[in-house]
Amino acid sequence: MQVRVLAFVLAGGKGTRLYPLTKERAKPAVPFGGRYRIVDFVLSNLLNSGIHSIYVLIQFKSQSLLQHLRDGWEVSGLLKQHFIIPVPAQMRTPGEDWYRGTADAIYQNINLIEQADPHYVVIFGADHIYRMNIREMLEFHLHKRAQATVAAIPVAKDLAAEFGVIETTADGRITGFHEKNPNAPSMPGDPDQVYASMGNYIFSTSALLRELYEDAENPESSHDFGRDILPKMVKSGDVYAYNFQINHIPGDPPAQEPYWRDVGTIDAYYDASMDLRSPTPALNLYNRQWPLRTAGYFDAPAKLIHDDAGRSGEVYDSIVSGGSIVSGGVVRNSVLGRGVRVLAGAVVEDSVLFDNCVVGRGAHVRRAIIDKNFRVPDDARIGFDAAEDAALYHVTESGIVVVEGHRSTVDVATILL
Repeated sequence: MQVRVLAFVLAGGKGTRLYPLTKERAKPAVPFGGRYRIVDFVLSNLLNSGIHSIYVLIQFKSQSLLQHLRDGWEVSGLLKQHFIIPVPAQMRTPGEDWYRGTADAIYQNINLIEQADPHYVVIFGADHIYRMNIREMLEFHLHKRAQATVAAIPVAKDLAAEFGVIETTADGRITGFHEKNPNAPSMPGDPDQVYASMGNYIFSTSALLRELYEDAENPESSHDFGRDILPKMVKSGDVYAYNFQINHIPGDPPAQEPYWRDVGTIDAYYDASMDLRSPTPALNLYNRQWPLRTAGYFDAPAKLIHDDAGRSGEVYDSIVSGGSIVSGGVVRNSVLGRGVRVLAGAVVEDSVLFDNCVVGRGAHVRRAIIDKNFRVPDDARIGFDAAEDAALYHVTESGIVVVEGHRSTVDVATILL
């Protein structure tokens, strides 16, 4: 029997902890790795896993996300079950509400499930950086004859308040679910870690429909999978945890460890970005058997050139995206987006620059994230004087400077992205 799978990508969150990067865009549309967007990871994982029927549920500040989906993810195959379709809140609740929780987001689109009549429904978030062979998780779900399967990974115990923490038997059956509880139990034999839900689920369709209808009628529910649906299902059994650490990506070396990062804060986003510029990065973007897909930009190649004084453009342990030019400047341990210019005598260190930024002559940027279209003035210094940076920009407790970008009134494509 051919298994029918329908996927939902939850891409409607506000992403408030990533402010100001989410001031004008949804979190899944935040750039990452030079030329990608965060949403590209989950969509690539689904397509690479052979799952081609995908609804992307959008809500807050969705214009940049819609533009990116249009430019990079329009699927027009010959088969009707091949599609990636963005879906806004359908206002199907009695109060005609926006999505009230993750379960309500699916409930408001329950007609899509009933019309497609899949055997299984995959529900994944769009705000993490990771690669995952979802087909292996689906096979685990089938083997266990589970009603629901939750992808899980060990994290530090002091992060328990940020995750749904699960307890399991030796064979993976979930016996307890603790949603964002700082006192959640640690893993057996490891008091420093908890077993955390990744927010990625597979449901058998009949069980999902039953639970969604019952949850919608419960006035006490917050209509969330982690707080309501899954704890209720755990009591009846047949809910399992899939250990993400055993997941294998085709084309990766056997010893390659699975990579997953929750980039919910500026510091976490910065650390994940810095992971990329390592000579042997933990996140492998160069595996051709498991490509990371994105919009098809028509950029010229990146270029390093001498400036008028004969100083050469130099780049060390960095990612430089298409259309960027380093002209007599120096870039170290950084990630440069598309169309970035680093001018004569400028230095960029340990930083992330989004598309179309310009670093002026003699300027020095250190430990900063600079949003798109910003021009660093000649001889400016960002990341050196904490008081001065705080007066002008957003600065995290760890000292990362976040510079808001500028909007061009000329380049419409840049405005939308």
